[in-house]
Amino acid sequence: NWMINMIIPNFNRENSRKYMRFDIYLFLIGILVPLVSQSQSNLSTPDKSKPNIILILVDDMGYSDLGAFGSEIETPNVDGLSSQGMIMTHFYNTAKCETTRASLMSGLHHQQTDSTFGGGGYANMLAHNNNNVTIAELLRDGGYETIMSGKWHLGHWQELEGTPVDRGFDHYFGHLSGAINYYTGEGWATGKPDIWMDKEPYEIPKDFYSTDAFTDFAIEKIDQSVESENPFFLYLSYNAPHFPLQVPQESIDKYLEKGIYKKGWDRIRMQRYERMKDLEIIEPEWALTERDTLVPAWNTLSSDQQEVEELLMATYAGMMDRLDQQIGRVLQRLDELNIDDNTIVMFMSDNGACPFDFNRTPEKDPGPVDSERWYNVEWANVGNTPFRKYKQWQHEGGISTPLIIRWPNEIQAGSILRTTGHMLDIMPTLLDITEIKYPDNFRGRDILPMEGESLFPVFIGNSLGRKKPIIYEFAGNRFIKDKDWKLVAQVGEGWELYNLRLDRTELNNLIDKYPERAKKMKKNYEDWAKRVGAMSNEEARRKPLNSRAHYTFEDK
Repeated sequence: NWMINMIIPNFNRENSRKYMRFDIYLFLIGILVPLVSQSQSNLSTPDKSKPNIILILVDDMGYSDLGAFGSEIETPNVDGLSSQGMIMTHFYNTAKCETTRASLMSGLHHQQTDSTFGGGGYANMLAHNNNNVTIAELLRDGGYETIMSGKWHLGHWQELEGTPVDRGFDHYFGHLSGAINYYTGEGWATGKPDIWMDKEPYEIPKDFYSTDAFTDFAIEKIDQSVESENPFFLYLSYNAPHFPLQVPQESIDKYLEKGIYKKGWDRIRMQRYERMKDLEIIEPEWALTERDTLVPAWNTLSSDQQEVEELLMATYAGMMDRLDQQIGRVLQRLDELNIDDNTIVMFMSDNGACPFDFNRTPEKDPGPVDSERWYNVEWANVGNTPFRKYKQWQHEGGISTPLIIRWPNEIQAGSILRTTGHMLDIMPTLLDITEIKYPDNFRGRDILPMEGESLFPVFIGNSLGRKKPIIYEFAGNRFIKDKDWKLVAQVGEGWELYNLRLDRTELNNLIDKYPERAKKMKKNYEDWAKRVGAMSNEEARRKPLNSRAHYTFEDK
């Protein structure tokens, strides 16, 4: 009433009923305006001059599975990105689905973001840890509309805690767990529906195929962002080509009819190796690693066995082909909207090829909805040409991914960059490009400093000169890379030392030849492990390998 009296001098209580609604309105304004002002204090108004950002992450793709990186699989759209943009040949992920996503989203090592992770299970960093901020949260506060489509695999997904909409994304469509049936959206681990629109269950239509559906949503939200004149950040996180091998039959037939994989893994692997040298992806002095000891020579297989293996790889190739077509749809839409010149597109994989035995339905052909097959170590050995090891290992086959960046008028088209980069570098790079400051404190909580370094200088032709080594550990597999030198170890085993400039395929172990260099790098690793909560070398050496070397589903 005192507020009313100040505005309406002749107000009296006889008229109070008449003015009651006005009284309530003023009361609400008095309460809400300060709150709204406070909530908006961290936000910037949209800046149309800022570039749009599309971050494409694919799942379990081998280093040589793109045409631009030596493959026989047809991937013209991603190959086009590489010719129109820049290739980084020495870019590293963390060798595992959820740890890569943890580092990508937070700019931190996964041990820092989730003290309960411990080298296995799902990363819970985005559910309950308050020591980090996501790239989506910072870009949204910087004026971006934030969109995610696809695989999340972070947070307590079964309890719907730490979902994308909890951690900075305005819009989300996809699955929260690690793997799904491509046609039904059911989680691999649970068999329960796992497709969500924001935090609501999504009813799967009859014609659903996840790779296509994630693309549909991405394009829809791009259109809406352009219409509202907001710069957008799109995290397009495909589950393809992760197991199970599922894709419409026409995509499989395309590769079966060509008979490409009748040649077998030995010839395909050698052909990729030679093509990679011609494309200058690898150096000619890097020798091709020997066929994995668990992989038989192709010519020792019976004709029936060869047919089975041919079908598995043709299905994988069909999934990659279909994935590339969907990425092509996104790129085409950028062109139609006339925003491709002001849109950064980045493409990478979360880890190397997967060697594990996920054949739940060995009696069924791969491809359809009721089949749950995988191609196993034989073709994973091809996918990671020319490197050793696979997903989960910190050898080059586990952690190496193509990084392709297209940003017209800003970076030189067709260039190949051999500077070392890591998933930890993505957040500082994007913040550098968008001129958004990384905070010491976010929403009242203290934030750990980023672990990576901005790659923006090398994108525009300057040198990087990394200030510190790259170090990572997952499940006892560990490495440290300092300039040309890499110290690496498999869980349960000791250190190996390689000069990657001369021997990136890790065939010439120099640990005995350079003991002082190895000693210094070991010390750096131990200091890092203690700081971030990773396994010490001694702990990792004592950890049993079990039967993981046999790449079985039970011991994945």
